[in-house]
Amino acid sequence: MQQYNIIKTKRLILRKFNKDDTKALFTLLSDNEVNTFLPMFPLNSIDEAEEYLNNIINSKDLTYAICLKSNNIPIGYIKLSHDESHDLGYAVRKEYWNQGITTEAAAALIKYLKTLDLPYITATHDIKNPGSGEVMKKVGMKYKYSYEEQWQPKNIKVIFRMYQFDINNNKGYVYKKYWDKYPVHFIEEI
Repeated sequence: MQQYNIIKTKRLILRKFNKDDTKALFTLLSDNEVNTFLPMFPLNSIDEAEEYLNNIINSKDLTYAICLKSNNIPIGYIKLSHDESHDLGYAVRKEYWNQGITTEAAAALIKYLKTLDLPYITATHDIKNPGSGEVMKKVGMKYKYSYEEQWQPKNIKVIFRMYQFDINNNKGYVYKKYWDKYPVHFIEEI
């Protein structure tokens, strides 16, 4: 899936991560508050950040560094998984929360994804993280269902809301893998 184009918005540059981004990635992923809703534990060292960065660079996922145009240093990331879920994920340093950065990055990425041969993208958020759900709504994603998962590696019970964005007139299709996989699933009035 890795078909990187540099994406520019009014305030941002979305670009491929490179070896010089280790410190910025460590700043983001070592923050306990930022990490609360990420599917990993906070990073503890620059060495861990370097290993994580190597995994990003070598992954089949499409992962962009979210950078301010003013300095081109990553303040976050946005990614799309290469598997059948085409799952959208993101994180931004907390000093940039509530400024529309993630929404701006997600909207720009979706615009780019419309040029690729993808039928849809999905995204999930913990119900305790409604701000993430607001990003999904603002970029045109539609709520489909909720499910309960024993989330690993953190080993906590989480109720996720699953959203979907149909790219290529895929109307009517709902990605049901999580619905089918987890016995506790339901549709909320949102």
